[in-house]
Amino acid sequence: MAETNDRPKAMLERWPVRIRQLQLLRRELVTPRMLRITLGGDEHVGFESHIADEHVKLLFPSTEAELGRIPVADGDRLRWPKPLVPSRDYTVRSYDPQAGEVEIDVVMHEHGVASTWAREAPIGADIWLAGPPRGIRIPAEFTWQCYLGDETALPAIARRLAELDASVTGLAVIEINDDAERQPLVAPPGVEVRWLTRDGAPAGTTTLLADAARTIEIPSGGGAYVWYGGEQAAIKPLRAWVKAAGLGAGEFDFTGYWRRGAHGNQLSARDVAHALKHLLHIPH
Repeated sequence: MAETNDRPKAMLERWPVRIRQLQLLRRELVTPRMLRITLGGDEHVGFESHIADEHVKLLFPSTEAELGRIPVADGDRLRWPKPLVPSRDYTVRSYDPQAGEVEIDVVMHEHGVASTWAREAPIGADIWLAGPPRGIRIPAEFTWQCYLGDETALPAIARRLAELDASVTGLAVIEINDDAERQPLVAPPGVEVRWLTRDGAPAGTTTLLADAARTIEIPSGGGAYVWYGGEQAAIKPLRAWVKAAGLGAGEFDFTGYWRRGAHGNQLSARDVAHALKHLLHIPH
C-alpha cells in the first residue's frame, strides 16, 4: 500500500467572513419535503461561493432587539453580540453572480425557525446571510469518490456531483424519507447514485447508510476519498469502515449536520475539534 504521505489529501480552506442583508426573491418545491428559496438584492455584490460543501449562516431576527444584535464586521471575521440572533446553517446549493442570486434548499419540518420562514415569509422579506467561512477542497487526484448522506446533505452532494470531472468514478448513497424525495442529479457516467428510503421511519433512527457502506469496497493504494454529511450518530460506524479500508487523514471527511433530539445549530465543541484536526492533519 502506498504511504499515506504520498497520497492526495482534502484540505480545509477558510475565507474572510462577511454578512449581508438579502431579500427573498422566490420559492419553489423541489420535492414534497424540500423547498428551494432564492435570495438576492443589492448586497449580493462581493458574495463568493467556492466549494460544494461550504455553508452559510442564515439569521432570522424577529424583534427590534434582535435586529440590534445582527453581527458586525471585525476584520476578516464577525463579532456576534449576545444573546445570539436565531440562525441556522445551510449549504449554498448554487450561486449565480450575474443574476445576483443565491439558492438554498431547506428540508421542511412542521416547526423550526428556518422551515417556517422559508415556507411563510412574504416575497421581498429581509434575511441576513453570513459566510461562507470555510469548506473542504477535494483535489482532482482523488479518482474514486464516495458521498454519503441524508436529505440534509443532499444539496452539498448534488452540487459536488455536478462539479466532478467526467473521469471520476465512485458512488453517492443518499438516505431519504421515501421515493417522492428523489431528485434528478447530474453526475459523471462512472458515478453510481443509490437512494435509500426510510419508508416513514423518523430520520436518524435507521442504520441504512452504515449498512450500505459496509457493502462498498473502497479502492486501496490511494486516490480514494469518502465524504459524509448527516446525523451525528451515524459517523462512528462510518469512521470504523473507512479506517478498516486504510484511509487516513485527508482521505475522508464526516460532518454531523444535525443531532437527533437537539435543537438549533450553534457551534459545538465537536465542530471546533473537527476543524482543528483538519488544520493539523490529525486522523479523525
